[in-house]
Amino acid sequence: MRARHGAAVRAHLETWRPYTLAYPGLLGLAGAACGGGAVTGEGVVAAWLCPTLGWLGGHYLGDYFDRELDAIGKPQRPIPSGRLSAGTARACGVGAVLLAALIVLGVNWPVVGFVVLALAGIVAYSRVLKGRGILGNGVRGLLSALAVLFGAAVTVPPGHLPSWGVLLVALAFLPHDTASNLVGTLRDVEGDRAGGYLTLPVRHGLGHAVRVASALYVLALAAGTCHLVLAAHPVAAATLLALAAVAGACALVPLLRSAAPTPRAALRAHEVLVGERLVLAAAFTAAGWGALPALCLLVPVLAVSLLTQRHMRARHEFPDPVDGDREDATAPPTTPPTTSPASPPRLGTPRTAQPEG
Repeated sequence: MRARHGAAVRAHLETWRPYTLAYPGLLGLAGAACGGGAVTGEGVVAAWLCPTLGWLGGHYLGDYFDRELDAIGKPQRPIPSGRLSAGTARACGVGAVLLAALIVLGVNWPVVGFVVLALAGIVAYSRVLKGRGILGNGVRGLLSALAVLFGAAVTVPPGHLPSWGVLLVALAFLPHDTASNLVGTLRDVEGDRAGGYLTLPVRHGLGHAVRVASALYVLALAAGTCHLVLAAHPVAAATLLALAAVAGACALVPLLRSAAPTPRAALRAHEVLVGERLVLAAAFTAAGWGALPALCLLVPVLAVSLLTQRHMRARHEFPDPVDGDREDATAPPTTPPTTSPASPPRLGTPRTAQPEG
């Protein structure tokens, strides 16, 4: 009994992807810091907690919608492995989003529209748009921009608008997370092609996808730099923004130099971007609140993200976990699991294993 409960807890933990879980809350706090609203305890908590719950719900619902193709390409994941039922995943996803809506209704009810938009975006992304090339990646970036705007809106009194400068922050994360999500598709090209999932690298090749992601990343940095002229603490923000840019270069330059990045190389790049985007979100938090609050938020969540990535990420992505120093691992096995899904995916149906943001 204890072993079964332990397996269930681990299945939920894997679904949460703890290496990504701090990011949406930091986006909300970045919006609160740059939105010019009154810093109240309940507003700040809502700015952090509601995007986190929405992100968590998105992981559950994304895995629920992707369960059929995961059963072929990534049978070790919680749902296809049988450690988490599809019904439980669906209930947890809906429950997380509803809880976020209830919190917003109690703190600043007009802002609940952001939760509705986020839920619509999650469902549209998972069910339809993930198989539509750059459009699907763009919707993923739009969800991050909404988290920033939500954080700004929830901390101002009802009927008031945040500072317009927060739009530049949202515009920075729109192309940034579009690029990050695009990098996340590079390691799943064979599975996506087999499932009829027309991602940008499937349609136009890995090199083209990397160049598009790099251009989007530069655009994100440009938007973030423009915000510095409005920042209350420009030096702190610029320092963290520069650190994020260095990390982004460390992720993207090796991909640009490679004619055909392996799945493992693509995963390494995305692992760097998972840490980089925490630094970027902290840069905008520092822009409004100063260096000390930003660093107090960044240091522990960055440590947790890097540690949990090291111990959990490869196992979640590849059926046969590859060691970090193995360069011969070019693609995950595609052997079907012993238990087949209820209805196998059809060619041309836009479903695939969910890229990690």
